[in-house]
Amino acid sequence: MPVQSLSSAPHVDVRPGPSTRAPTLWLRRLGVIGGAVLLTLGGGYEMYFVLNGNGPNTLGLMVLALFVVLFAWIALAFTSALGGFIPLLRGGGLGLGIVRDGPLPELTTRTALLLPTYNEDPTRVMAGLRAIYESLDATGKLPHFDLFILSDTTNPDVWLEEEAAFLALRDATGGHTRIFYRRRPKNTERKAGNVGEWVRRFGAAYPQMITLDADSVMDGGTIVRIAGAMERHPGVGLIQTLPVIVNGSTLFARMQQFAGRVYGPLIAYGIAWWHGPDSNYWGHNAIIRTRAFAEQAGLPVLEGRRPIGGHILSHDFVEAALMRRGGWSIHMVPGLAGSYEESPPSLTDIAIRDRRWCQGNLQHAGVLPARGLHWVSRLHLLMGIGSYVTSPLWLVFLLCGILISLQSRFVKPEYFGGTKTLYPNWPQVDPVLAKWVFIGTMAVLLAPKLLAYVALLCNPADRRGAGGAVRALLSLLIETLLGGLIAPIAMLIQTNGVISILAGRDSGWNAQRRDDGRIPLRLIWAGYWRYMVFGLVLAGIAWAVSPALFAWMSPVLLGLALAVPLVSLTAGRSSGLALRRLGLLRIPEEVRPPAVLARAVALQAVARDAADGPGASLIRMLEDPSLLAAHRAMLPPARIPGRDPFEPLLALGLAKLYEATTFDQALGLLTLPERAAILGSDAGLERLQVLSRL
Repeated sequence: MPVQSLSSAPHVDVRPGPSTRAPTLWLRRLGVIGGAVLLTLGGGYEMYFVLNGNGPNTLGLMVLALFVVLFAWIALAFTSALGGFIPLLRGGGLGLGIVRDGPLPELTTRTALLLPTYNEDPTRVMAGLRAIYESLDATGKLPHFDLFILSDTTNPDVWLEEEAAFLALRDATGGHTRIFYRRRPKNTERKAGNVGEWVRRFGAAYPQMITLDADSVMDGGTIVRIAGAMERHPGVGLIQTLPVIVNGSTLFARMQQFAGRVYGPLIAYGIAWWHGPDSNYWGHNAIIRTRAFAEQAGLPVLEGRRPIGGHILSHDFVEAALMRRGGWSIHMVPGLAGSYEESPPSLTDIAIRDRRWCQGNLQHAGVLPARGLHWVSRLHLLMGIGSYVTSPLWLVFLLCGILISLQSRFVKPEYFGGTKTLYPNWPQVDPVLAKWVFIGTMAVLLAPKLLAYVALLCNPADRRGAGGAVRALLSLLIETLLGGLIAPIAMLIQTNGVISILAGRDSGWNAQRRDDGRIPLRLIWAGYWRYMVFGLVLAGIAWAVSPALFAWMSPVLLGLALAVPLVSLTAGRSSGLALRRLGLLRIPEEVRPPAVLARAVALQAVARDAADGPGASLIRMLEDPSLLAAHRAMLPPARIPGRDPFEPLLALGLAKLYEATTFDQALGLLTLPERAAILGSDAGLERLQVLSRL
């Protein structure tokens, strides 16, 4: 898979079939983007008179400019959702000849399912894979699919648990010739490099590949249908499904999954409606043509130092843009059920993930100028950047609003300025017009939620699955209220992330936590007391300036002032499960779980009950000759002194092993990276065996 040069002219191969644009697509795009522009112009025009109808000052112009940018952001989301409303009501959202029901298509090619994993819970990963494997087997199409576990795990205990769980998975399913495991000793380029290494080594044998996340579950019938669509349409490079968020137990996760299940289809139908064959890739639960990926999606190394330079963290948008540049069409099929994922359990876990995503999305600024990119692909990249840059812009907008109020109270106005005139220039802020601008802005912001609720009411199965019309409405209000209170906290978190990245601090790569989200209160206090203090200080300033200003800012101020209790409340399972018992924040997949999802949950529960304690995997491997032999067989070829580079971690680890006199002493001396190096060495394994027998 070649590394792409962003400045080189691409070889554009315009293929027949679905990649050819329908004339109506341009009308759809004109309606969505043109509608957003008109709304923004109207909002900006009214905001101009709110600030000062006779000519605003410099501070007013700053507020106006920020308002226009932020309003344009929500206006585009509104018009895009509006475009998806009718298709959602009609129940379409498929295309490419894909059908929801009826006989499965016949397949003639092989497809690989790739699951990259990095220090994830192996029992959870293998339970999901086994459910997918069994679901594929039930379709009768299993001979056309192979599964690959692509490990980048660095924790030695998790590594050994992965191997044991992989072997158990093959024994349980009989998939010895269909399920494979590979671990990279060095996780170069992280997830993108993990998949890229597989493409270079094995991709030629598989015309298609399906990318999964560690928490992904997909129905076998869905997999077969998208594989059949790829076979029928040789010009399609990627088909992205709409993953439904499931299995949430904390209040935060249940809010996320309710929002994803109710609002998500409207958003996805909207972007599918006007993106057409120029859609996007979300990194998982998608099928990709291996040739298109291998030819076009080799990621460049950006110029400059990390975090802005170097390897691109948010690879999916860029890979889709590069494949589209090469002439391959990229499609979204939001109407196809059977695709699932999970949400991080708390705001803290979202913040950790978002810090990495923020860095990756800001790196897209280095990709935007690339030659040959489709303009819609550039828009995807720009929107990815905007999803984080809008947070500091919102903060500056709020602060400038306070400054304007301070200015109107304490700064003497210039009625005549430097020009002689008979009539004074009366500076004014129109409170009535300001109220209507606020109402209009909130209407544009909240309208997609109301449209999604209407669509839910029109779908009897989904309406019943969400608890009925009344409970669904109460759930929407709870999600909107709590989401609105959390929004200013998230604003400051993302603002801090943007500033730290621009200051040169790299995000690193941490495994995502997927448990119940419980966090000790002292840790929540340590992480969020600053936001509480900031909110209280801001509230004091707003009140001192004007009680009216305090009232206008109260939703933001309240969320910040309650940061610690809000984070604690939403991270707990008790509050989330209490609402579930009341039938609130409920989704249809909870009422009637799809077979593949129920099977994955059941397998996770069994595996969790049978799991050993931490550190037991090494002892079990050393005591079990079959596990040890399998571990040795899965190691890469032994390094050859003089040819392969020197490995300081291995050398240091071996020195500590030979210094130790007992097994426990050896484990105490070794760091985790040294243990990983030892486990990848025959000499290290032999010494561990000797020490374990003493």
